[in-house]
Amino acid sequence: MSDKDAKIRNVGPKSAAWLRQVGVRTAEDLFRIGPVAAFLKVKRAGFRPSLNLLYSMAGAIDDCHWTDLSAERKAALLSSLEEAESDNPIKTRWEKQADRSAAIDGTEAPSNHDADGDADGFGDGDSGVRELTGTSSDFD
Repeated sequence: MSDKDAKIRNVGPKSAAWLRQVGVRTAEDLFRIGPVAAFLKVKRAGFRPSLNLLYSMAGAIDDCHWTDLSAERKAALLSSLEEAESDNPIKTRWEKQADRSAAIDGTEAPSNHDADGDADGFGDGDSGVRELTGTSSDFD
C-alpha cells in the first residue's frame, strides 16, 4: 500500500497523529471501525477532538469533503455519537482514579462532597459562604 492509499481523506496531520495513536492508521482501518468508534477512541485516549474530526472521517467514508455532508448525515452521526457515549460514558481521569481507589479499598467511589454535604471541606454546611457578624472586639 502506498502512502497515498494510507492517507485518510479530509484528515490533517494533527488528527492523523491522534488516529495513529489509537490504531487507525489507514482509510481501511477507518472503514472497518467507522467514524463514531474512531472518534470515541480518540476522545478516550485523552485528546480533545472537535466534531469536525467526526465529520471529516464520515466524509472520507462517503468519499466527499466533510463540508459536503448533508445535515441529515451530520444529525445521524451526532445521534450515533450520543448513543455510544451514553452506553459507555467517557470518564475524566479523576473519575477513573476514584474508581481504581475504590476498587482497591473495597469502598464506594468518593463523591465531591464532604461530611456535611457541601463541597467546601469546612464541615459547616454552608458551602464556603461565611458571614462575619459581631463587633470588632469579638474577633480580637
